[in-house]
Amino acid sequence: MSSADPAAAPVSAPAPTPQPWLVRISEVFAPVAEQVLARFGASTHTRLGADFYSIKTATPEAIRQSPAAVLARWNIPLEHSWPCHPAKMEGFVEKAAQTLIKKFGARTPQQLLIGQLNPGSPDPYYKSLASNLRGRALQLFPPMKAKGVEDQDSQSPTLFCLVGKEGLFCGLSTPQSANGFYAGGSLYVAKDTPDTISRAGAKIAEALHYLKLYRPALTPGSHWLELGACPGGMTSELLVREFRVTALDRSPLDRRLFQNPALVFHQMDVAEFRPAREDRYDAILNDMNGEPDESIRQVIRLSRQLRRKGIIVFTLKLPKVETVGAPLELRDEIVAKADASGLKLFSQTHLTYNRHELTLFFEKAAE
Repeated sequence: MSSADPAAAPVSAPAPTPQPWLVRISEVFAPVAEQVLARFGASTHTRLGADFYSIKTATPEAIRQSPAAVLARWNIPLEHSWPCHPAKMEGFVEKAAQTLIKKFGARTPQQLLIGQLNPGSPDPYYKSLASNLRGRALQLFPPMKAKGVEDQDSQSPTLFCLVGKEGLFCGLSTPQSANGFYAGGSLYVAKDTPDTISRAGAKIAEALHYLKLYRPALTPGSHWLELGACPGGMTSELLVREFRVTALDRSPLDRRLFQNPALVFHQMDVAEFRPAREDRYDAILNDMNGEPDESIRQVIRLSRQLRRKGIIVFTLKLPKVETVGAPLELRDEIVAKADASGLKLFSQTHLTYNRHELTLFFEKAAE
C-alpha cells in the first residue's frame, strides 16, 4: 500500500483574527456581563466608563446575532482607540479632530456624533469636551448629509465616538446596526419636571424614538390602546404627541390627564375589557405588572382589534437577573406565543429607562 500524498492532505483554514469592538451592557445586567461577553466570543475585555466594554472577538457577528444581543444596549466596531487622559493633555480637541478627519473623512459618514463614556456623571467636563470636539471636527469634515440626530438614515453609516477619562473610542456603523441613533445609544429625557407624572413617560418617549430605526413615526391622531396605564406617565407622553389613547388600569390616572379630549380611560381590569366590534387601534402599549404570560395573553386577545401592520410595544418584566439563560428563555417563550398568534417580533432592546425589563416590538402580520 502506498503512503498518502502529503500534498493531498487538507489544509486547515487560518483562525479568524480577533476584531476590536465596543459594547454597552447596562449596569442592570452587570452581574451577567461576563456571560454575555463570552457569548459574543470575547477573548479579552476592558471595562470603560460605567457600562461600556472594549473587547476583542473572532466572531463579531455574534454581537448582533446572538440571542444574548438583547442584553447589550449598543455596539460599534472599534476602528480608532486613543487611550489617554484628555483632561491632562494639552491640545486634545485639536489633535483628536485632526485624527478623525484623517481617518474617517474620505468615508463620508452621514453624521458625526460624540457622547460620553460615563453619561451619568455629574461632572460637566466630559459633556463639554464631547461638544467641543464635535464642533471642531465638523469644521474639518465636509457638510454632513444628516442635519440632526433623527435626520439620519438608520441604514447609512454614522461616525460614532465616545470620550471619557479613559480616552477616545470611535467607529463607523449604521444606527440600526449600532442599535441607536445617539453615540452610546441613549436618548435622555427630562423626567423630573413639574409636569412629569411618572418616570415611565421617559420610557415610552425613548421607545418611540427607537422605533424610528425601523419605520416612520406614527402620525398624529393614531389610536393607542394602553394596558396598565396608572398613574399616566406613558399616557401623558402619547397625548403630548397628539395621539388618541384608550387607557386601561384598575387604579386611577392622574387627574391632570382628563383635560385632554383625546383620552378615554376605563378604570377596570384589562382582562375584563371588551372593545366594541368596530373599534380599531394602530398600536398597543403594554406596561402591565404581573406575570408575563398573562400580559401576552391579553395583548394577543386585544390584538384582534389592531389594524393591519399595527405595532405592539411590550414591556417584558424580568425576574432578578442572575444568569443569561433565564431572561432569554422567558423572552423566547413570550415571542413564541406572540408569533403563533400572528404577532411578529421585529426588534427588541433594553432601553435607558428600563430596569429589570426588556422592550419587545411586534407587528401584526397581514391578515
